[in-house]
Amino acid sequence: MDERDRGEMMSEKTFERGNDRIGQLRKLPGMAQAVEAMRQEAAEADRVYAMSLAMIRDAGELTQVEVARRMSVNQGQISKLERRDDMLLSTLRHYLEATGATDASISVTIRGRHVQVPLADLGLEIAS
Repeated sequence: MDERDRGEMMSEKTFERGNDRIGQLRKLPGMAQAVEAMRQEAAEADRVYAMSLAMIRDAGELTQVEVARRMSVNQGQISKLERRDDMLLSTLRHYLEATGATDASISVTIRGRHVQVPLADLGLEIAS
């Protein structure tokens, strides 16, 4: 392939910026609704499958530094807290409160039955 052939091939392809392409896609009929539906599904999946304190913090779109400020501790303590495998329920409540969580509960399955106990029922209600 000589230089002229390469030049012709290059002129046939045009570069399109990603943000420009996204803008075009947003204008398609029904696209905004489809994206919103996907966001809601993703949020529900995140809620259902949150498996760590860090995931709860992430759902609240907070950094460890922001949670630390709300708890009046340093970021390193939040990092340790998020990796702990054992803590007091009052510490958990304080952390959840700092992340903006509401309606916190403990959920277990016993003999195939799902049992959910709100923290408020344990005297650990999260402040609003």
